[in-house]
Amino acid sequence: MLPVHPIPTYRPILSPCIGICELDTQNLCSGCRRTTNEIARWSLMSDEERLHVMDVLLPARPPYAPQR
Repeated sequence: MLPVHPIPTYRPILSPCIGICELDTQNLCSGCRRTTNEIARWSLMSDEERLHVMDVLLPARPPYAPQR
């Protein structure tokens, strides 16, 4: 008899990305307001780290203001 291996459950990675990916003059993404470091590390962060960025850091950042 073959060994039974549990089927891994798919868990999507929580992300604030809205598909508008362009850096502003402060090097923040104009869509999600993350830094390039946060974007690069996102898939390596724990759920707790991601929630901290989304709940604490992102709301404290200035809103996107397009350059004229």
